[in-house]
Amino acid sequence: MIVAIAILAAVCVTTLLTFTRFSHSTTWRATVTPLASIIGSGFLICGPLLAREFGSAAILAMAALLAIAYAVGAVIRFNIIHVENIAPQLSLNDPMAWAMRAAQVMLAIAYAVSVAYYLKLLAEFTMKPLAIAPEWHGLVANIVVTVIIVALTTLTFSGDIRKIEHAAHASVSVKLGIIAGLLAGLGLWWATRTGLPLDLPATKLSWSGLPLLLGLLITVQGFETSRYMGDSYDQATRVRTMRHAQWLSSAIYLAFLALLTPFLREAQHAEGVAGILDIMELVAPALGIFVLIGAVSSQLSAAIADSIGSGGLMVEVSRRKLGVRGAFITASALSIAVVWLTDPFSVIALSSRAFALFYAMQAVLALWVSLRTGKGGLPARIGFVLVGAVCLVAALAGAPAEG
Repeated sequence: MIVAIAILAAVCVTTLLTFTRFSHSTTWRATVTPLASIIGSGFLICGPLLAREFGSAAILAMAALLAIAYAVGAVIRFNIIHVENIAPQLSLNDPMAWAMRAAQVMLAIAYAVSVAYYLKLLAEFTMKPLAIAPEWHGLVANIVVTVIIVALTTLTFSGDIRKIEHAAHASVSVKLGIIAGLLAGLGLWWATRTGLPLDLPATKLSWSGLPLLLGLLITVQGFETSRYMGDSYDQATRVRTMRHAQWLSSAIYLAFLALLTPFLREAQHAEGVAGILDIMELVAPALGIFVLIGAVSSQLSAAIADSIGSGGLMVEVSRRKLGVRGAFITASALSIAVVWLTDPFSVIALSSRAFALFYAMQAVLALWVSLRTGKGGLPARIGFVLVGAVCLVAALAGAPAEG
């Protein structure tokens, strides 16, 4: 029964997001890219990590993390309107212009690392059932990742990002369908066991958990991709749809963690996606397939979204000397170099800190523009300072967490 309901929910949501009029609307298309980037494998790994660190207070920790992410999103939304409008007026010698470009270059590199990392994980998941000799495992994974990156790059040969957005759209539709199936399965399990006592772990709240919480910012990162989609969508659309993406992703994260409540004790001992797989098999063995499909689709959609962000950044950093195709080729070449020359698993901590530092610099830019133009007022400026301070702490002290 649980599996049947999960499959029905997955099919209905995937169909709604693929074939209906809503799925082709401008609002949904502009929402897909930030949403795809926010929901990587984070929704699968946050439960075990937070349960281990905070016990039964895991959902409160998740809510705090999402609140921080939404505050950072508010800074980015302010900058979409006000920094974008003032940036063309800055001379090349203006220190703030240099600071903006430095932040963009750093973020472009972080995106390139993230794309390589996400796709490396995807390759690992897809190769698990295959009998590949250990000595060939790394080579095959690198080849698979390179082929995917090249395929995504060829989608931009039309001169815009619409085709690559369609790829993101398809992968997000499948991913959200799978998530709906998982939530439906967990919800039905919960409903059929009403009244039974819950064996929850003890609540753990201490300052020692703060570095992990801040390190997990990377798992809910991705909303900033809206900032670099200006060639396709106007400012109002990007601001509105970034909010939608953060609202929807927050609802998914909180619902998933809430429905995992009966399994928090098991989740404390789970590790990554494999751990969630074990928990889902306690609900219904067939739900393990949902986790595997969800993990693969999550990595693909997040990689596509971050490649869009990286390409958009390359266009802006080059002051539009690079077109969409040239920007994506440059970003893809950087990702391929990361794949072959480094181990993305060892440099993901650097990527995580780079994102946090980028957010801190965005808060500084917002404060500077607010003081220069008078926009926002004192409450907004206090918020910019607080967000910048939190992100700086995350960059310096956040414990690395895979996203």
